[in-house]
Amino acid sequence: MPTFPPGRLFELPDQSLCVHEDGTGPAVVLCHGFPELAYSWRHQLNALARGGFRAIAPDQRGYGESGAPRTVEAYDLAHLTGDLVFLLDALEIERAVFAGHDWGGFVAWAMPLLYPERCLGVIGVNTPYVPFPTTDLLRAAFPDPEKLYILWFQEPGIAESVLEREPRLVFEKLMRRGTPPAESLVETGDANPFRRLAELEDLGEPLLSEEEIEIYARGFEKSGFFGPVSWYRNIDRNKELVPEIGVRKLDLPCLQIGAAWDRALPPELASGMPALCSDLEMHTIEACGHWTQQEKPEELSGLMLDWLRRRFS
Repeated sequence: MPTFPPGRLFELPDQSLCVHEDGTGPAVVLCHGFPELAYSWRHQLNALARGGFRAIAPDQRGYGESGAPRTVEAYDLAHLTGDLVFLLDALEIERAVFAGHDWGGFVAWAMPLLYPERCLGVIGVNTPYVPFPTTDLLRAAFPDPEKLYILWFQEPGIAESVLEREPRLVFEKLMRRGTPPAESLVETGDANPFRRLAELEDLGEPLLSEEEIEIYARGFEKSGFFGPVSWYRNIDRNKELVPEIGVRKLDLPCLQIGAAWDRALPPELASGMPALCSDLEMHTIEACGHWTQQEKPEELSGLMLDWLRRRFS
């Protein structure tokens, strides 16, 4: 198991941010997704530090050891990207590469739109540079909101009351190795595993050891799920705050790494990126599901390091 440096707590204007970092050199900020922690990047943190980069992985707002404000609006993109700017200031870093997986990918892709002067480049892991879906668009595809986890997440109090009963079960059931998808989540007609975790068939081999599951379970026992789920409650607000995301052309080095078996974020979602990124490199990791950093750590770290060395060393 890779070593994972202890976190340092930074006080930001409205909350605290727990940050794990290692290495020296050009800075790479690693933004995790849902339901994850900075710990999800443990393999890449080690590899980047050994490879000549300063790797920085925060527990993002609402997660783990970081602060968790109790208002939904505190989890919009303005706050999430603002946290990373305050972090750069606290670490006395002028510019960084931002790498994001899942929800962290949306944060990373928003950085050059909102703070271009702080961005060296962007790495999307599974998450492509695309517009935000709106709840209206999602309801058209899923009239029953219980059948799509994003819509089920919208009403405060419902999802967290279910998920907080057994945080460990979330990771035992969902953090599994990828399997060839017979159909996408949309095609299944029921894309909400969170509401019925105990009934889920185990799909794919377990990805985490008991020790690793315990780290996630403890993190969410501490933070709860209100903050993490509230990221989803701001998708319409984010569309208003950053309407250019997935629309405005980006003029900085970009790397997109997809996972062939990711049913939530299939690689074909990135098909429009060549027209939206002036300096783009794209790769797909075969036989890999959604949890790319942990399922194919060496392959992902290798692709990231190769690109980072060519562009920023």
